[in-house]
Amino acid sequence: MWGVVSVVFFLFNVLPGDPARMMLGQSATKEQVDAINKDIGRDRPVLIQYLFYLNDISIFSIHEVKNTESILYLDETKYTSYLKLFPVSSSKEFIMKAPYLRRSYITRRQVSDILADTLPETGVLALASMIFASLIGILLGILSAVKKDTWLDTGSLFFAVLGMSGPSFYIGLIVAMTFGYLWSKEFPFPTLILIFFIGAASIGSIAGIIKKKSKKLNETLGDYIIHKLLLWPFVGFILWTAGYLINLRWDVIPFIDNYIVMPGTGLNNEGSLFVIDDYGNEGMELKNIILPALTLGIRPLAIIVQLTRSSLLDVLSQDYIRTAKAKGLSFYTIVFKHALKNSLNPVVTAISGWFAGLMAGAVFVEYVFGWRGIGSEIVGALDKQDLPIVMGGVLIIGFIYVIINIIVDIVYGILDPRIRLQ
Repeated sequence: MWGVVSVVFFLFNVLPGDPARMMLGQSATKEQVDAINKDIGRDRPVLIQYLFYLNDISIFSIHEVKNTESILYLDETKYTSYLKLFPVSSSKEFIMKAPYLRRSYITRRQVSDILADTLPETGVLALASMIFASLIGILLGILSAVKKDTWLDTGSLFFAVLGMSGPSFYIGLIVAMTFGYLWSKEFPFPTLILIFFIGAASIGSIAGIIKKKSKKLNETLGDYIIHKLLLWPFVGFILWTAGYLINLRWDVIPFIDNYIVMPGTGLNNEGSLFVIDDYGNEGMELKNIILPALTLGIRPLAIIVQLTRSSLLDVLSQDYIRTAKAKGLSFYTIVFKHALKNSLNPVVTAISGWFAGLMAGAVFVEYVFGWRGIGSEIVGALDKQDLPIVMGGVLIIGFIYVIINIIVDIVYGILDPRIRLQ
Protein backbone atom coordinates (compact mmCIF):
# COMPACT_ATOMS: atom_id res chain seq x y z
CA MET A 1 0.00 0.00 0.00
CA TRP A 2 2.90 2.34 0.69
CA GLY A 3 4.20 1.59 -2.80
CA VAL A 4 0.80 2.36 -4.32
CA VAL A 5 0.56 5.61 -2.34
CA SER A 6 4.03 6.71 -3.45
CA VAL A 7 3.58 5.91 -7.14
CA VAL A 8 0.12 7.47 -7.32
CA PHE A 9 1.15 10.64 -5.50
CA PHE A 10 4.25 11.41 -7.54
CA LEU A 11 2.62 10.35 -10.80
CA PHE A 12 -0.31 12.72 -10.47
CA ASN A 13 1.61 15.58 -8.92
CA VAL A 14 4.01 15.89 -11.86
CA LEU A 15 1.18 16.19 -14.39
CA PRO A 16 0.93 19.57 -16.13
CA GLY A 17 -1.90 21.88 -15.15
CA ASP A 18 -2.91 24.05 -12.22
CA PRO A 19 -5.93 22.88 -10.20
CA ALA A 20 -6.26 26.33 -8.62
CA ARG A 21 -6.54 27.92 -12.05
CA MET A 22 -9.19 25.38 -13.04
CA MET A 23 -11.15 26.08 -9.87
CA LEU A 24 -11.11 29.86 -10.28
CA GLY A 25 -11.12 30.17 -14.07
CA GLN A 26 -8.72 31.89 -16.41
CA SER A 27 -9.69 35.36 -15.18
CA ALA A 28 -8.39 34.72 -11.64
CA THR A 29 -5.61 36.91 -10.30
CA LYS A 30 -2.26 35.59 -9.13
CA GLU A 31 -3.16 36.42 -5.52
CA GLN A 32 -6.32 34.32 -5.74
CA VAL A 33 -4.43 31.40 -7.30
CA ASP A 34 -1.73 31.59 -4.62
CA ALA A 35 -4.37 31.63 -1.88
CA ILE A 36 -6.03 28.49 -3.26
CA ASN A 37 -2.67 26.71 -3.66
CA LYS A 38 -1.86 27.53 -0.04
CA ASP A 39 -5.25 26.26 1.10
CA ILE A 40 -4.83 22.91 -0.67
CA GLY A 41 -1.15 22.62 0.28
CA ARG A 42 0.36 22.94 -3.21
CA ASP A 43 2.57 25.91 -2.33
CA ARG A 44 5.26 23.66 -0.82
CA PRO A 45 7.91 21.40 -2.41
CA VAL A 46 6.58 18.08 -3.72
CA LEU A 47 8.51 16.03 -1.14
CA ILE A 48 6.98 18.04 1.72
CA GLN A 49 3.53 17.61 0.16
CA TYR A 50 4.19 13.87 -0.01
CA LEU A 51 5.09 13.65 3.69
CA PHE A 52 1.99 15.63 4.65
CA TYR A 53 -0.13 13.34 2.47
CA LEU A 54 1.29 10.26 4.20
CA ASN A 55 0.47 11.88 7.52
CA ASP A 56 -3.12 12.49 6.41
CA ILE A 57 -3.89 9.01 5.06
CA SER A 58 -2.05 7.13 7.79
CA ILE A 59 -4.06 5.65 10.65
CA PHE A 60 -1.40 6.88 13.11
CA SER A 61 -0.16 10.45 12.65
CA ILE A 62 1.27 13.51 14.38
CA HIS A 63 -0.78 16.71 14.54
CA GLU A 64 -0.54 20.23 15.88
CA VAL A 65 -3.14 20.98 18.55
CA LYS A 66 -2.42 24.66 19.33
CA ASN A 67 -1.23 26.52 16.24
CA THR A 68 -4.29 26.83 13.99
CA GLU A 69 -2.19 28.20 11.10
CA SER A 70 -0.09 25.03 10.85
CA ILE A 71 -0.83 22.59 8.03
CA LEU A 72 -0.62 19.83 10.66
CA TYR A 73 -3.34 21.43 12.79
CA LEU A 74 -5.87 18.91 14.12
CA ASP A 75 -8.85 20.43 12.35
CA GLU A 76 -12.04 18.69 13.45
CA THR A 77 -13.72 19.50 10.10
CA LYS A 78 -11.09 17.30 8.43
CA TYR A 79 -10.39 14.64 11.05
CA THR A 80 -13.90 13.87 12.25
CA SER A 81 -13.01 10.78 14.29
CA TYR A 82 -9.73 10.47 16.15
CA LEU A 83 -8.18 9.42 19.44
CA LYS A 84 -5.27 11.24 21.11
CA LEU A 85 -2.69 8.70 22.23
CA PHE A 86 0.21 10.65 23.76
CA PRO A 87 1.95 14.02 23.38
CA VAL A 88 5.01 14.32 21.15
CA SER A 89 5.90 17.88 22.20
CA SER A 90 4.29 20.80 23.96
CA SER A 91 2.01 21.45 20.98
CA LYS A 92 1.89 18.16 19.04
CA GLU A 93 0.00 14.96 19.71
CA PHE A 94 0.34 11.43 18.36
CA ILE A 95 -3.17 10.35 17.37
CA MET A 96 -5.08 7.44 15.84
CA LYS A 97 -7.67 8.42 13.25
CA ALA A 98 -9.55 7.39 10.14
CA PRO A 99 -7.51 8.07 6.98
CA TYR A 100 -8.16 11.55 5.60
CA LEU A 101 -8.27 11.50 1.79
CA ARG A 102 -8.45 15.28 1.44
CA ARG A 103 -11.22 17.25 -0.27
CA SER A 104 -12.24 17.57 -3.90
CA TYR A 105 -10.66 20.60 -5.57
CA ILE A 106 -13.90 21.33 -7.43
CA THR A 107 -16.80 20.53 -5.08
CA ARG A 108 -14.84 20.82 -1.78
CA ARG A 109 -16.58 17.66 -0.57
CA GLN A 110 -14.50 15.14 1.33
CA VAL A 111 -13.16 12.45 -0.98
CA SER A 112 -14.20 9.75 1.49
CA ASP A 113 -17.83 10.88 1.20
CA ILE A 114 -17.66 10.88 -2.62
CA LEU A 115 -16.16 7.39 -2.70
CA ALA A 116 -18.66 6.15 -0.12
CA ASP A 117 -21.46 7.20 -2.50
CA THR A 118 -20.00 5.51 -5.59
CA LEU A 119 -17.98 2.53 -4.34
CA PRO A 120 -20.99 0.37 -3.33
CA GLU A 121 -22.48 0.55 -6.84
CA THR A 122 -19.18 -0.50 -8.44
CA GLY A 123 -18.83 -3.26 -5.84
CA VAL A 124 -22.34 -4.57 -6.54
CA LEU A 125 -21.67 -4.49 -10.30
CA ALA A 126 -18.32 -6.30 -9.96
CA LEU A 127 -19.80 -8.88 -7.57
CA ALA A 128 -22.76 -9.60 -9.86
CA SER A 129 -20.40 -9.94 -12.83
CA MET A 130 -18.13 -12.38 -11.01
CA ILE A 131 -21.03 -14.48 -9.72
CA PHE A 132 -22.33 -14.78 -13.27
CA ALA A 133 -18.86 -15.52 -14.67
CA SER A 134 -17.96 -18.01 -11.91
CA LEU A 135 -21.14 -20.07 -11.98
CA ILE A 136 -21.45 -20.29 -15.76
CA GLY A 137 -17.67 -20.57 -16.30
CA ILE A 138 -17.14 -23.42 -13.83
CA LEU A 139 -20.19 -25.26 -15.19
CA LEU A 140 -19.00 -24.96 -18.79
CA GLY A 141 -15.46 -25.91 -17.73
CA ILE A 142 -16.74 -29.08 -16.06
CA LEU A 143 -18.80 -30.00 -19.11
CA SER A 144 -15.79 -29.41 -21.37
CA ALA A 145 -13.56 -31.64 -19.25
CA VAL A 146 -16.12 -34.40 -18.78
CA LYS A 147 -17.18 -34.35 -22.44
CA LYS A 148 -13.68 -33.91 -23.83
CA ASP A 149 -13.36 -33.77 -27.62
CA THR A 150 -17.13 -33.59 -28.12
CA TRP A 151 -19.17 -30.74 -29.55
CA LEU A 152 -19.78 -29.48 -25.99
CA ASP A 153 -16.02 -29.21 -25.45
CA THR A 154 -15.26 -27.47 -28.74
CA GLY A 155 -18.30 -25.20 -28.36
CA SER A 156 -17.23 -24.12 -24.87
CA LEU A 157 -13.68 -23.39 -26.00
CA PHE A 158 -14.98 -21.47 -29.02
CA PHE A 159 -17.16 -19.40 -26.70
CA ALA A 160 -14.18 -18.79 -24.39
CA VAL A 161 -11.98 -17.52 -27.21
CA LEU A 162 -14.82 -15.36 -28.51
CA GLY A 163 -15.33 -13.85 -25.05
CA MET A 164 -11.65 -12.95 -24.72
CA SER A 165 -11.55 -11.37 -28.17
CA GLY A 166 -14.00 -8.54 -27.51
CA PRO A 167 -12.99 -5.44 -25.49
CA SER A 168 -15.49 -4.58 -22.76
CA PHE A 169 -16.36 -1.15 -24.13
CA TYR A 170 -17.07 -2.59 -27.60
CA ILE A 171 -19.15 -5.48 -26.24
CA GLY A 172 -20.93 -2.98 -23.98
CA LEU A 173 -21.99 -0.83 -26.93
CA ILE A 174 -23.35 -3.86 -28.78
CA VAL A 175 -25.19 -5.22 -25.72
CA ALA A 176 -26.65 -1.83 -24.81
CA MET A 177 -27.86 -1.14 -28.35
CA THR A 178 -29.21 -4.66 -28.97
CA PHE A 179 -30.84 -5.70 -25.69
CA GLY A 180 -31.47 -2.28 -24.16
CA TYR A 181 -32.75 -0.44 -27.23
CA LEU A 182 -33.55 -2.50 -30.35
CA TRP A 183 -35.02 -5.50 -28.52
CA SER A 184 -36.20 -3.73 -25.39
CA LYS A 185 -39.92 -3.77 -26.29
CA GLU A 186 -40.11 -6.70 -28.73
CA PHE A 187 -37.83 -9.32 -30.24
CA PRO A 188 -38.38 -10.18 -33.93
CA PHE A 189 -37.00 -13.72 -34.32
CA PRO A 190 -36.28 -14.76 -37.96
CA THR A 191 -38.50 -17.64 -39.03
CA LEU A 192 -35.73 -19.27 -41.07
CA ILE A 193 -33.43 -19.62 -38.05
CA LEU A 194 -36.30 -21.02 -35.99
CA ILE A 195 -37.02 -23.68 -38.65
CA PHE A 196 -33.38 -24.77 -38.72
CA PHE A 197 -33.25 -24.82 -34.92
CA ILE A 198 -36.38 -27.00 -34.62
CA GLY A 199 -35.08 -29.29 -37.36
CA ALA A 200 -31.70 -29.72 -35.68
CA ALA A 201 -33.29 -30.36 -32.29
CA SER A 202 -35.64 -32.97 -33.76
CA ILE A 203 -32.92 -34.79 -35.70
CA GLY A 204 -30.59 -34.63 -32.69
CA SER A 205 -33.26 -36.19 -30.45
CA ILE A 206 -33.86 -38.98 -32.95
CA ALA A 207 -30.10 -39.57 -33.22
CA GLY A 208 -29.87 -39.82 -29.45
CA ILE A 209 -32.53 -42.52 -29.44
CA ILE A 210 -30.69 -44.37 -32.23
CA LYS A 211 -27.43 -44.21 -30.31
CA LYS A 212 -29.04 -45.49 -27.13
CA LYS A 213 -30.96 -48.43 -28.58
CA SER A 214 -29.00 -49.58 -31.61
CA LYS A 215 -25.84 -51.60 -32.20
CA LYS A 216 -22.30 -50.38 -32.78
CA LEU A 217 -22.74 -49.40 -36.45
CA ASN A 218 -25.77 -47.28 -35.74
CA GLU A 219 -24.15 -45.83 -32.61
CA THR A 220 -21.43 -44.42 -34.86
CA LEU A 221 -24.13 -42.99 -37.12
CA GLY A 222 -25.90 -41.55 -34.10
CA ASP A 223 -22.69 -39.87 -32.87
CA TYR A 224 -22.14 -38.40 -36.32
CA ILE A 225 -25.66 -36.97 -36.49
CA ILE A 226 -25.50 -35.49 -32.99
CA HIS A 227 -22.08 -33.91 -33.52
CA LYS A 228 -22.64 -32.60 -37.04
CA LEU A 229 -26.31 -31.79 -37.50
CA LEU A 230 -26.60 -29.82 -34.27
CA LEU A 231 -24.67 -27.16 -36.17
CA TRP A 232 -27.80 -26.56 -38.24
CA PRO A 233 -28.88 -23.47 -36.23
CA PHE A 234 -25.58 -21.83 -37.21
CA VAL A 235 -26.20 -22.78 -40.83
CA GLY A 236 -29.66 -21.22 -40.57
CA PHE A 237 -28.20 -18.05 -39.11
CA ILE A 238 -25.61 -17.81 -41.90
CA LEU A 239 -28.25 -18.34 -44.60
CA TRP A 240 -30.58 -15.79 -43.04
CA THR A 241 -27.77 -13.23 -42.72
CA ALA A 242 -26.78 -13.73 -46.36
CA GLY A 243 -30.39 -13.41 -47.50
CA TYR A 244 -30.94 -10.33 -45.38
CA LEU A 245 -27.89 -8.62 -46.89
CA ILE A 246 -29.09 -9.51 -50.40
CA ASN A 247 -32.53 -8.07 -49.64
CA LEU A 248 -30.97 -4.81 -48.53
CA ARG A 249 -29.88 -4.32 -52.13
CA TRP A 250 -32.37 -6.14 -54.35
CA ASP A 251 -35.31 -7.34 -52.17
CA VAL A 252 -35.69 -10.66 -54.03
CA ILE A 253 -36.03 -13.15 -51.15
CA PRO A 254 -39.39 -12.50 -49.44
CA PHE A 255 -39.15 -15.39 -46.96
CA ILE A 256 -36.13 -13.80 -45.30
CA ASP A 257 -38.29 -10.93 -44.06
CA ASN A 258 -40.66 -13.18 -42.09
CA TYR A 259 -40.34 -12.85 -38.32
CA ILE A 260 -42.03 -14.20 -35.20
CA VAL A 261 -42.48 -11.30 -32.80
CA MET A 262 -41.53 -12.34 -29.28
CA PRO A 263 -41.57 -10.34 -26.01
CA GLY A 264 -38.66 -7.93 -25.59
CA THR A 265 -36.10 -7.84 -22.82
CA GLY A 266 -37.71 -4.93 -20.97
CA LEU A 267 -34.24 -3.64 -20.08
CA ASN A 268 -32.80 -0.14 -20.33
CA ASN A 269 -29.68 0.73 -22.28
CA GLU A 270 -28.53 2.97 -19.44
CA GLY A 271 -29.27 3.47 -15.77
CA SER A 272 -27.71 2.93 -12.37
CA LEU A 273 -28.64 0.77 -9.39
CA PHE A 274 -30.47 3.66 -7.72
CA VAL A 275 -32.64 5.87 -9.91
CA ILE A 276 -34.74 8.95 -9.19
CA ASP A 277 -38.28 8.95 -10.55
CA ASP A 278 -40.26 11.91 -11.88
CA TYR A 279 -41.37 12.81 -8.35
CA GLY A 280 -37.85 13.00 -6.94
CA ASN A 281 -38.03 9.70 -5.05
CA GLU A 282 -34.99 7.44 -5.13
CA GLY A 283 -35.51 3.71 -5.60
CA MET A 284 -33.54 0.59 -6.47
CA GLU A 285 -33.80 -0.70 -10.04
CA LEU A 286 -32.27 -4.18 -10.01
CA LYS A 287 -32.89 -4.86 -13.72
CA ASN A 288 -30.38 -2.14 -14.62
CA ILE A 289 -27.56 -4.38 -13.38
CA ILE A 290 -28.24 -7.21 -15.86
CA LEU A 291 -26.70 -5.78 -19.04
CA PRO A 292 -23.57 -4.19 -17.47
CA ALA A 293 -22.94 -7.30 -15.36
CA LEU A 294 -23.31 -9.49 -18.46
CA THR A 295 -20.90 -7.28 -20.39
CA LEU A 296 -18.36 -7.08 -17.58
CA GLY A 297 -18.50 -10.82 -16.86
CA ILE A 298 -17.90 -12.14 -20.38
CA ARG A 299 -14.09 -11.90 -20.29
CA PRO A 300 -13.54 -13.48 -16.84
CA LEU A 301 -16.07 -16.16 -17.81
CA ALA A 302 -13.92 -17.10 -20.79
CA ILE A 303 -10.81 -17.41 -18.59
CA ILE A 304 -12.64 -19.45 -15.96
CA VAL A 305 -13.93 -21.91 -18.58
CA GLN A 306 -10.43 -22.60 -19.87
CA LEU A 307 -8.82 -22.81 -16.41
CA THR A 308 -11.51 -25.13 -15.02
CA ARG A 309 -11.26 -27.42 -18.03
CA SER A 310 -7.46 -27.72 -18.05
CA SER A 311 -7.14 -28.03 -14.27
CA LEU A 312 -9.92 -30.63 -14.00
CA LEU A 313 -8.44 -32.72 -16.84
CA ASP A 314 -5.09 -32.67 -15.06
CA VAL A 315 -6.62 -33.81 -11.76
CA LEU A 316 -8.70 -36.54 -13.43
CA SER A 317 -5.46 -38.12 -14.65
CA GLN A 318 -4.01 -38.42 -11.12
CA ASP A 319 -3.44 -41.77 -9.37
CA TYR A 320 -5.94 -41.18 -6.58
CA ILE A 321 -8.71 -40.61 -9.14
CA ARG A 322 -7.90 -43.96 -10.75
CA THR A 323 -8.00 -45.51 -7.28
CA ALA A 324 -11.42 -43.99 -6.66
CA LYS A 325 -12.65 -45.44 -9.96
CA ALA A 326 -11.24 -48.85 -9.03
CA LYS A 327 -13.15 -48.75 -5.74
CA GLY A 328 -16.37 -48.34 -7.67
CA LEU A 329 -17.25 -44.77 -6.73
CA SER A 330 -19.83 -43.13 -8.97
CA PHE A 331 -18.67 -40.82 -11.71
CA TYR A 332 -20.34 -37.76 -10.16
CA THR A 333 -18.85 -38.49 -6.74
CA ILE A 334 -15.38 -38.69 -8.26
CA VAL A 335 -15.79 -35.45 -10.23
CA PHE A 336 -17.60 -33.24 -7.73
CA LYS A 337 -16.31 -34.55 -4.39
CA HIS A 338 -12.69 -35.37 -5.20
CA ALA A 339 -11.51 -33.92 -8.51
CA LEU A 340 -13.32 -30.57 -8.66
CA LYS A 341 -12.33 -29.45 -5.19
CA ASN A 342 -8.64 -30.07 -5.87
CA SER A 343 -8.76 -28.40 -9.27
CA LEU A 344 -10.23 -25.07 -8.13
CA ASN A 345 -7.03 -23.40 -6.89
CA PRO A 346 -6.12 -21.73 -10.21
CA VAL A 347 -9.79 -20.88 -10.72
CA VAL A 348 -9.95 -19.16 -7.32
CA THR A 349 -6.82 -17.20 -8.25
CA ALA A 350 -8.44 -16.07 -11.49
CA ILE A 351 -11.71 -15.15 -9.78
CA SER A 352 -9.96 -13.08 -7.11
CA GLY A 353 -7.73 -11.30 -9.60
CA TRP A 354 -10.58 -10.57 -11.96
CA PHE A 355 -12.84 -9.31 -9.16
CA ALA A 356 -10.23 -6.83 -8.03
CA GLY A 357 -9.58 -5.94 -11.68
CA LEU A 358 -13.28 -5.38 -12.33
CA MET A 359 -13.39 -2.91 -9.45
CA ALA A 360 -10.86 -0.83 -11.35
CA GLY A 361 -11.67 -1.82 -14.91
CA ALA A 362 -15.39 -1.09 -14.93
CA VAL A 363 -14.72 2.45 -16.16
CA PHE A 364 -15.80 1.99 -19.77
CA VAL A 365 -18.75 -0.25 -18.92
CA GLU A 366 -19.99 2.25 -16.34
CA TYR A 367 -19.65 5.02 -18.89
CA VAL A 368 -21.53 3.09 -21.62
CA PHE A 369 -24.43 2.11 -19.38
CA GLY A 370 -24.57 5.33 -17.35
CA TRP A 371 -23.70 3.42 -14.17
CA ARG A 372 -22.76 5.78 -11.34
CA GLY A 373 -19.73 4.04 -9.87
CA ILE A 374 -16.18 4.75 -8.78
CA GLY A 375 -14.85 4.22 -12.31
CA SER A 376 -16.94 6.98 -13.85
CA GLU A 377 -16.14 9.21 -10.87
CA ILE A 378 -12.39 8.76 -11.43
CA VAL A 379 -12.73 9.49 -15.14
CA GLY A 380 -14.63 12.70 -14.40
CA ALA A 381 -12.01 13.72 -11.84
CA LEU A 382 -9.19 13.08 -14.32
CA ASP A 383 -10.89 15.31 -16.86
CA LYS A 384 -11.04 18.13 -14.29
CA GLN A 385 -7.63 17.37 -12.74
CA ASP A 386 -9.36 16.79 -9.41
CA LEU A 387 -6.36 14.89 -8.04
CA PRO A 388 -7.62 14.04 -4.51
CA ILE A 389 -10.52 12.03 -5.98
CA VAL A 390 -8.22 10.23 -8.42
CA MET A 391 -5.66 9.37 -5.76
CA GLY A 392 -8.32 8.38 -3.24
CA GLY A 393 -10.07 6.12 -5.76
CA VAL A 394 -6.84 4.39 -6.76
CA LEU A 395 -5.86 3.86 -3.12
CA ILE A 396 -9.23 2.32 -2.29
CA ILE A 397 -8.98 -0.03 -5.28
CA GLY A 398 -5.42 -0.99 -4.26
CA PHE A 399 -6.59 -1.67 -0.71
CA ILE A 400 -9.39 -3.91 -1.99
CA TYR A 401 -6.87 -5.79 -4.14
CA VAL A 402 -4.64 -6.45 -1.11
CA ILE A 403 -7.54 -7.64 1.04
CA ILE A 404 -8.81 -9.98 -1.70
CA ASN A 405 -5.34 -11.54 -2.06
CA ILE A 406 -5.26 -12.23 1.69
CA ILE A 407 -8.70 -13.86 1.51
CA VAL A 408 -7.54 -16.00 -1.43
CA ASP A 409 -4.58 -17.30 0.60
CA ILE A 410 -7.03 -18.40 3.31
CA VAL A 411 -9.38 -20.02 0.78
CA TYR A 412 -6.44 -21.98 -0.68
CA GLY A 413 -5.94 -23.68 2.66
CA ILE A 414 -9.63 -24.54 2.90
CA LEU A 415 -9.80 -26.03 -0.60
CA ASP A 416 -6.49 -27.91 -0.59
CA PRO A 417 -5.25 -29.62 2.64
CA ARG A 418 -1.77 -29.92 1.09
CA ILE A 419 -1.33 -26.17 1.38
CA ARG A 420 -2.23 -26.26 5.09
CA LEU A 421 0.37 -28.98 5.64
CA GLN A 422 3.04 -26.97 3.83
